[in-house]
Amino acid sequence: MSAAADIVRARIGAEGVRLGFVLGSGLGALSEAITEEARFDYCELPDFPASGVSGHAGALVIGRLQGARVALLAGRAHYYESADASAMRAPIETLKALGAEALVLSNAAGSTREAMGPGALMALSDHINLSGANPLIGLGGGDACFVNMVDAYDPDLRARLHEIASTRDILLGEGVYAWFSGPSFETPAEIRMARMLGADAVGMSTVPEAILGRYFGLRVAAVSVITNFAAGMTGRPLSHEETKTEAIKSEARFRALIAGFAGSFA
Repeated sequence: MSAAADIVRARIGAEGVRLGFVLGSGLGALSEAITEEARFDYCELPDFPASGVSGHAGALVIGRLQGARVALLAGRAHYYESADASAMRAPIETLKALGAEALVLSNAAGSTREAMGPGALMALSDHINLSGANPLIGLGGGDACFVNMVDAYDPDLRARLHEIASTRDILLGEGVYAWFSGPSFETPAEIRMARMLGADAVGMSTVPEAILGRYFGLRVAAVSVITNFAAGMTGRPLSHEETKTEAIKSEARFRALIAGFAGSFA
């Protein structure tokens, strides 16, 4: 049982949550749509990480989104901040302890496809772990650590995302996400490699949380907000400032998609 979950319940009561969300760079404004809100800074909760990256608030927000009881992790800790791939273990374990049945991850990502440029939304169908790290290494969980990753991104949840997108006239693509460790951006050669391996988008997060979600028995879905073309595709240098700015531009459509998805669980 999560010690953090006990602290949260002491304030919000025994009612559980249906869904848990992890919000990526520039996407934290979704928390403004939560009603009946209770907010906990990560520093209030045992074993929750601190994020030193701008665009990540570092707060757990509990409340209702389109009628569904949800928990939002507004901000994440990244592998590149501490070389700890399991940095988000406590927050995701807490979501499970609070009753979440599904985990929805989001990120800002670079596209490797010319036809999918900045502003696009992409539902993850699979991932490629190019970091060499795994959040279950050293966990000591015995056979439980051999987590099945076939259909790691739940096909039924992904179909529900597409259904919500179509009813709201939101263009939602689908593809494979490649995880690089960061924090430096990828080289053009690495992007060429990722494209040959079948990656449609690249980024520095999400995959550890998807693995942890499956480890804790949660169904997982994920959405990338495409903020730029990947390295070497345009001739322009990449920056985190561009990532945040472009994510904010797509925030309204992302927010409508996620709110509609949450409402389908009400």
